[in-house]
Amino acid sequence: MTTLYGISNCDTIKKAKKYLTNNNIDFNFHDYRKDGISLDMLTEFAAHLDWQDLLNKRGTTYRQLSAEQKQHLDKDTALAILVAQPAMIKRPVLIYNNSYHLGFKPAQYDEIFAS
Repeated sequence: MTTLYGISNCDTIKKAKKYLTNNNIDFNFHDYRKDGISLDMLTEFAAHLDWQDLLNKRGTTYRQLSAEQKQHLDKDTALAILVAQPAMIKRPVLIYNNSYHLGFKPAQYDEIFAS
């Protein structure tokens, strides 16, 4: 089972979905905005991926955090912020064969699906 997590209007998500479709890889897409997100889900992601890597520091949502919020980020506060602001989650999160992957690059997916 392959599941792709993200936000449907994200360009990186569109590229990842196109890659999966073009390579005939069946997948489910979970849109954080339409399908929801929970602290349990993010805690599971953080058990397999570094919570700091899940945090997209390049996006406008992160830049809008106060200096105090940024200064006091730890795993618990970051995950709580990500539940409230799913646009701050680095995209996509891909789960394939119970293995968690973050981001999208064609070469990365070639390697993931070669096995």
